[in-house]
Parts: sequence; structure tokens; C-alpha cells
Amino acid sequence: MKFGVFDHLDRNSVPLAEHYENRLRLAEVYDREGFYAYHIAEHHSTPLGTASSPSVFLSAVAQRTQRLRFGPLVYTLSLAHPLRLLEEICMLDQMSHGRLELGIGRGSSPYEMGYFGVTAQNSAKLYTESYDVIMQGLQSSAINFEGEHFKFNNVPVELECVQKPHPPIWYGLSAAAAVPWAAANSVNIVCNGPSAPVKAITDRYREEWHAQHHASGASHPMMGLGRHIVIADTYQEAFDIGQRAFACWYGSLQHLWRAHGNPMKSYPIPEDFATAVKAGIVLVGTADDVAEGLQREIDISGANYVLTRFAFGDLSYEESLRSLMSFSREVMPRFAQEPVCA
Repeated sequence: MKFGVFDHLDRNSVPLAEHYENRLRLAEVYDREGFYAYHIAEHHSTPLGTASSPSVFLSAVAQRTQRLRFGPLVYTLSLAHPLRLLEEICMLDQMSHGRLELGIGRGSSPYEMGYFGVTAQNSAKLYTESYDVIMQGLQSSAINFEGEHFKFNNVPVELECVQKPHPPIWYGLSAAAAVPWAAANSVNIVCNGPSAPVKAITDRYREEWHAQHHASGASHPMMGLGRHIVIADTYQEAFDIGQRAFACWYGSLQHLWRAHGNPMKSYPIPEDFATAVKAGIVLVGTADDVAEGLQREIDISGANYVLTRFAFGDLSYEESLRSLMSFSREVMPRFAQEPVCA
């Protein structure tokens, strides 16, 4: 079992420069403590995400870590020119000596996309064309492409990645319908929400993977499960800290939706903290409590990768570090011998 970290870099009360530095200090700890990868979100014009240019922040991560893999989860392809993103991807992979994990997506907020002039009608086509252009550029020395939004005639590609044919690809999944594409292209997936619905996705992924790749000998892609985690000396202390920070994080999550009079009602993580804890979506308590809960969530979901969240809402650096160190020293070793599901 491998453990990674997901981070919105959501806004809190500290100055931005201190906020970024705190997250970079935590990245150094993830690196030392043996986490597999650090994944960050891309959001715009909202307190939910202060890494609106993921490549800028990740270039600092590359310099502050040695082994930790990292990447966007996701680059919002409908909001950026594919040639620019292609070059940033190559630069990050080179600067980190091949540690980039490449998350891609269409974008989840109509309000954020709308600020860039992207609509629900054209976002899907922008996403698919950008993805095709980037994948072609990662595997060839020239780009020739003709689509509705992008047209390239023998555009030279001067940069390249260390990882061939390209860095590992990641994609967020909320329904089993997109599984065949992910399995066919060996794409790693990430899921949020209750474990039982996630099981339908991981089961389908295994079926599709074995049908298409069983004779290749290739390693099974990762199927990630995201979980907020708070560890303290007692269950009640962890619950109280988590409840305070979770309310702040959820306010940022809903910020633009509420500002437009349309709060989300079907997000896979419930707003009520006690409900989220009861559902196993948030894990709080002592290290023993969290280890027990995590084992249950892994067993139910069928995930073979866990994306932890130790820094969210108004958690201080010290509070996040306390949970992180307890998890790495007291929880992770219990899963060291767990076989990766295949």
C-alpha cells in the first residue's frame, strides 16, 4: 500500500508567503517520511485554491524535495494553451529528474471556467483537443494537429520529459462509465466520497485492466481514495480540531457556488462534519483509531493508494505536522506489508 498527499492549498488566515512556505515545509516532511507523491489542485478566483498556477508551486517542491513524486491533480486543460502546458510539463519532469505525476482534467467549476470565457458547451472539446496535443508533443519532435480550437502545422518540440513515453497520467473519477478509457490508457485514478460507491469503480477498473492488459506484464495503475485525517492524543481532541478546520475548508469549497446563489448539493463529501466522520470520509482520533478506520475504508473501497489530507482549512502548520508525524510513524508502518491489490 502506498500513501500520497492531496492538497487544495486552500486559503487560511496566515499571509500568503507564510502559507506557501508552510506547505513547502510540509512537502519536505512528506519527502523524508516516505510518502509516494504530493498532488495539488488547480483553482482560480476562489479561496479553495491558492496554487492557481500549479507549475510555479511545483517547481519549488522539486527543489525542496529529493524522492517525493509530485504533480497537479489536475491541470485544468480547458483553461490553458496546450503548447504552454507541454513545455511546463517537460520542465518540471527535467527539474525533478523524472518525478512528475501528470494529472489532467476538464475543470469542475463552471464559475471558474466562466471567468476565462470557457463554457460548458466548449470545455469538453477544449479539454480533449488539449490532451491530444500534449500527448502528441510528449512523444514526438513535432506537432501536427487540426481541431476545432487548435491547429498546428509541424510545430517543433524542443523540450522533452525524463520519463518515457510520458509521466504517469492521473484522472479524477466519480462514475464507472469513464473506467474503460482510463484502463485502456493505463491512467491512475482518484476517487472521493463514501467507500461503497468507490468499490464499483475499482471493481470495474480491475475487470477492464485484466481484460486489456493481463498478458502485458505491466504494473496495475493506482486507484486512489482521498481522506481528510486529523490525529491527536484523544478522539475528542482530534474531532474538535477537525470540525473547526473542516468547516473552514468546506466554506472555501462552496465559496463561488454560494456567491452565485447555487450551493452544491451533490458533492461526494458531506458538509456536516459528524456525518463525514461517520461515513469514514474523514478519519479522526488517535493513531489507533485512524489506522482501524483506514483499514476499513481500504477494504470496502478496493483502493490500492490513499491520498491523505493533513493540511486543510484553518489548521496551523503545527497541527498539520502533528497529524502527519503520527500518521507516518504510527499508522503507515502497519500497512507496509499489505499487498497492493491487483
